[in-house]
Amino acid sequence: MLTIHAKLVDAIITQALNDHPMETCGIIAGPVGSNLPLRLIPMRNATQSDSFFMFDPQQRLQVWKEMSARCEEPVVIYHSHTNGQAYPSRSDVELATEPQSHYVIIPTQHLYKEEIRSFRI
Repeated sequence: MLTIHAKLVDAIITQALNDHPMETCGIIAGPVGSNLPLRLIPMRNATQSDSFFMFDPQQRLQVWKEMSARCEEPVVIYHSHTNGQAYPSRSDVELATEPQSHYVIIPTQHLYKEEIRSFRI
């Protein structure tokens, strides 16, 4: 089960709404092996698409190096869906590379907090 502090949920919602109509993305890092999301790291969507996201490759490399140095891992990988529900798309599943992470999807078309969902992929 995933538990995220309300201030982190509010921050990812704000980011998703500010980036709308483009998909937003980012991670919440936590201590390795803890399953405890603590540090929000907004990422750039390199595709600038309303239907797809991909972390900027240079930023991803930098962030993963920083997490490694801090003994952290991506506990949550989040992104928004701008025109659909909070369920993983085929490309979300195909491109999921962190099996230990929770994948959180924020639907921004008609956003209600209870519609934000988390998946293990």
